Amino acid sequence: MPLDILLVITATSVIQSIFGVGVLLFGTPLLLLLGYDFLAALVVLLPISIAINVLQIIKHHNLIALHFVKDVLRYTIPLVVIFLFIATSGNINIGLLVGAFLVLVALKDVVPKINSTLILMFRYERIYLAAMGIIHGMTNLGGSLLTAIVHGKQYPKDQSRVTIAVCYAMFAVFQIITLLFIKAEYDIKYAENVTLLQLAVIVFLLTEELVYTRIDNEKYRRVFALFLLASGVLLLVKSL
Repeated sequence: MPLDILLVITATSVIQSIFGVGVLLFGTPLLLLLGYDFLAALVVLLPISIAINVLQIIKHHNLIALHFVKDVLRYTIPLVVIFLFIATSGNINIGLLVGAFLVLVALKDVVPKINSTLILMFRYERIYLAAMGIIHGMTNLGGSLLTAIVHGKQYPKDQSRVTIAVCYAMFAVFQIITLLFIKAEYDIKYAENVTLLQLAVIVFLLTEELVYTRIDNEKYRRVFALFLLASGVLLLVKSL
């Protein structure tokens, strides 16, 4: 098992255990920077992302914002599938745009003008969700936009995380189905993937007990804003 993959999985699993996203959002660019191709990154990361999300869904399934999840299924998922087809045959980088947007979302509680602009943007939710599907299909960065819109809805922390987890799991499931349908060729080592899954589950259980349960709603919103800001800055740096 390559050490670099183990480190990436451990770090990103901690992030996803807290916020509902992270394994794909940060794992994809990290693995690309380490020399792995897009398809290899998907094969390694998708099962792990699903496993953590399933654990989060089981714990707080009664808090899922079903109306929002249904809209994601309707307006986002079809475009994830379509643009994943496109992404497997080309390399499209829109991280600069996504990064700048995340920085704005993170600063919305500090700059009133940004807040009012984002409120206006989020009113056109169907267009936003469609754009999210396109971006995720092409780059695996749709989780950043997902967290941004859920953060804007001001849900309590458990409802925010489980709603994000359901949507993020849907992203991953349909990506796997798409890869199977197009018969993408990749070398998968079953034993290594099982080891990575076990590692992700252990990281989730430890993070849940030692970190997540000790964060109240107000602190979670502040930490969430910092998470968005850090995500945006990292995407900007990577894209420049």
